[in-house]
Amino acid sequence: MHTAPQPVDTLIEPRWLAPVRPSGVVHEGHAVAVAGGSIVAVLPAAEARQRFAAREVIRLPNHLVTPGLVNSHTHASMALLRGVGDDLPLQRWLGERIWPLEQALVGEDFIHDGARLAAVEMLRAGVTTCSDMYFFPEVVARALTSVGMRAVVGIIAIDFPTAYASDADDYLRKGLAARDALRDEPRVGFTLAPHAPYTVGDAALERIAVLAEELDLPVHIHLHETAHEVEESVARHGVRPLARLARLGLLSERLIAVHAVHLTHAEVGELARAGASVAHCPVSNLKLASGIAPVPALLAAGVNVALGTDGAASNNRLDMLDEARLAALLAKAAGGDAALLPAAAALECATLNGARALGLAERIGSIEAGKEADLVAVELAEPEVIPLYDPVSHLLYASGREHVTDVWVAGRRVVQARQLASRDGASIEAEVKASSAAWQNKCRQLLKK
Repeated sequence: MHTAPQPVDTLIEPRWLAPVRPSGVVHEGHAVAVAGGSIVAVLPAAEARQRFAAREVIRLPNHLVTPGLVNSHTHASMALLRGVGDDLPLQRWLGERIWPLEQALVGEDFIHDGARLAAVEMLRAGVTTCSDMYFFPEVVARALTSVGMRAVVGIIAIDFPTAYASDADDYLRKGLAARDALRDEPRVGFTLAPHAPYTVGDAALERIAVLAEELDLPVHIHLHETAHEVEESVARHGVRPLARLARLGLLSERLIAVHAVHLTHAEVGELARAGASVAHCPVSNLKLASGIAPVPALLAAGVNVALGTDGAASNNRLDMLDEARLAALLAKAAGGDAALLPAAAALECATLNGARALGLAERIGSIEAGKEADLVAVELAEPEVIPLYDPVSHLLYASGREHVTDVWVAGRRVVQARQLASRDGASIEAEVKASSAAWQNKCRQLLKK
């Protein structure tokens, strides 16, 4: 008896498909069937056409399709501070540029406009999910999702007052209220995000450890970013930052250690045994001269290494393909082995490993039946990316964000032909440009004082 084709929303038929899981596999001539925002099947295109009746068939004969890229650490709204403190060391960058400007500018409007600017940049670069750490998390979440992104926002905690909150307890209270307000938003998640060991005291960190267990949330924190941070911790607390976090109950599988540059061999082992993740931000680490994270040792120990851009103020691009390329190159040089962190593994760091760190690996990060359809199509036909022998290798070492043509988040196409695909996409881009120009003028006036 003939079986009628199963109705689906979309069939996406690229030349190549890198599902990420199974690791290192590349399919040619396959299709992804999508219905209700989820992946129904991954199978040969000829079989897909017989098995499914799609409302839309998208053929991409020169493209590689991968999972959506996961930016495991950023400060989205700092896109409005892109370039204000270039070529300064970290402490001067913070003290002379970032903190004074934040004090003068940060409010709900700044956060909203900066997050929308970041969302447009990230989506056009194939980033479908970002883990944000900044002020006014509810505003950030609403701004990112309004453009089409998936957002994981941090319930930030710092001991000193800002325009957002007065002390660590106030930050946590407001962040938890934001989580309650956005509980039913399907593309919004949360982390607990104490800024850093040097800006958050023991009492707040202990409370965060308890909340992480009660609420089943990751803990997203800058950790061992600079040698100065480590030295200061020893002077103030008698132990290195990771040991202090362990003493306070925060060294666990929930921990996302951002930067993790200055680690001893023993500390790498402690992270591995705890099942913690590292959010590796190679561009920012180099630009601020913080150092080079021991990624070869982390990978050898089995630590889950994800990738992040950090904020555009210290990068200056929210470009995950760039991070993946640099991460692979640094690992090879630092480890003295050209086989370290090959292209397929770097892609996994930029996708599934980020999803794992954020507790989203069952939903996103790979192209598998049952997962949500967060997908990126990269065109590999221009002169600068031919001839082509290995599409994943080319993705990492030859192509760039300018080759991203189409992006889907939960099955919805949010970028098409390199432009925002929504009906109001053009107006969003125009609004982002106008608001960015206005904030730039304000920054210039402040820097002249």
